[in-house]
Amino acid sequence: MGLEVIILIAEAMIVYLLVLWTHSLRHRFGLIYFYALLGSLTAVMSWVTETGLAVQIGGITFVVGSTVFYTSLLLGVFVVYVFDGPKAARIAISTVVAVSAMVPLIAASLHIQMDVIGNPGIALVPLPSLRLNAASVITTLADLLFLAITWEYLGKPIFNLKLWFRIFATLVGVMWLDVILFTTGAFAGAPDYLSIMKGTLFSRFVISVFAFQFLYAYLYRENQKPGIRIENRPVLAIVNQVAEIERELSDAHLEIARRQEAEKERDQVIQKLKNAISEVKTLRGLLPICSHCKNIRDVEGYWKRLESYIQEHSDAQFSHGICPECAEKYYPEMNLYDD
Repeated sequence: MGLEVIILIAEAMIVYLLVLWTHSLRHRFGLIYFYALLGSLTAVMSWVTETGLAVQIGGITFVVGSTVFYTSLLLGVFVVYVFDGPKAARIAISTVVAVSAMVPLIAASLHIQMDVIGNPGIALVPLPSLRLNAASVITTLADLLFLAITWEYLGKPIFNLKLWFRIFATLVGVMWLDVILFTTGAFAGAPDYLSIMKGTLFSRFVISVFAFQFLYAYLYRENQKPGIRIENRPVLAIVNQVAEIERELSDAHLEIARRQEAEKERDQVIQKLKNAISEVKTLRGLLPICSHCKNIRDVEGYWKRLESYIQEHSDAQFSHGICPECAEKYYPEMNLYDD
């Protein structure tokens, strides 16, 4: 195995793992860094592809731009769609397509600028081909949309496919669609059109077998985490709002039910507090009391008997009796307290 092959394999592994690792950090940092990484890889892919950098392995040509960087973009959009939904996937797709369209425009602008000021062209920035770049942008958009649609179609319960087969079939399908669309758009009419098509189809199959292992391991691992699961969405969820709206409505219903339950509990607590307050009556402050008859003066200035006043301002009830001193004073003949 030559050094260039080792470098290609190591480069692909590093970039694939970088994409998947960055996505795994979404719960801590959000997806902003993930989108930034996809945009950066898209720019690198465009420049590397324009240079025509390729490696020969066993008579098969592996283009570095597609083997390493384009495949890593597919993995990125794949996982963000599966775990984060159509909305997040549309942002990722828009990022990849926008950067794919902007990079050749920037490169062309730089070459025009160098020509205007009289300097030679920029050797390290390849001059883009309008046909190749137009085919690349259109194909990329079609590939990423096809990825989401195929994933959902193969996930229908009637097929009952194993997770590994569903992943592999989706990945191979996208790879082959990319070959057909890009090769047709960029090389249709050329003498070697069919040979390019055949060779690229086979190389993409080999790449799919290699990349599938990283993708399957990541999806399986993430799906085992608490609170994370692979959802089955409508087939056209990536191009419409049906799944997103249904999910938002479901979340809204859950939130309404939760708030209604919280309000019910709050009302019950308030009612209990009201009942408790209504049952609590206390006597506070100084009570003006007659030193002889023991009547009490209320806030309106009226004098009331002690027992009447206490009954009005508390829940206490009086039961008449007679103390030992009064019994001896008023009823001595009854001997009520004699042993």
